[in-house]
Amino acid sequence: MKTFIYMVRHGESPKEGNERTRGLTEKGNLDAQRITNVLQGEKIDAIVSSPYSRSILTVEHLAKQLGQEVLVFEDLKERVFTAEEKRISDKELLPLLEKSFSQPNFALTGGESNAECQNRAIKILKELLNTYRGRKIVLGTHGAVMALMMVHYDSKYDLNFLLQTSKPDIFRMEFNGQELMEVRRLWE
Repeated sequence: MKTFIYMVRHGESPKEGNERTRGLTEKGNLDAQRITNVLQGEKIDAIVSSPYSRSILTVEHLAKQLGQEVLVFEDLKERVFTAEEKRISDKELLPLLEKSFSQPNFALTGGESNAECQNRAIKILKELLNTYRGRKIVLGTHGAVMALMMVHYDSKYDLNFLLQTSKPDIFRMEFNGQELMEVRRLWE
């Protein structure tokens, strides 16, 4: 029985602000409508998201269109890079990601490692695959945690993959039980 997970990386968000509460830019809001257009014909059964505003807002348009609620899971949040909830600049983030992907247990003080982030997110993904077996689920997510969930199933979804994704992005993952069968990018 096939189960589909639609990984929806959030749209563009402001560069300043709190990690948890930053919303979407005007472009991010327009792209959220485009995501709705891409996914509304997919017969989605459930919409889940990270608790961060930008992820919820990216899939909320689709949920409203389908008459559904966005189910929020705390453990789908983005990887916690530092103790503060401030955004890390792109200049600081790339070396941190490079070190984290080469050393999965590396973490800054007060942050979490790739391994810790992956473990909490994969636990939720496996629960979703069991709960919604044979159905289609949209998962509103973030770049790093998305790549960490995907690389759990296939090593080609590594840092290079993450760096080639866009904001937003959509990847349809096809599962047979807990086994990943195929991944297809739906965002152009």
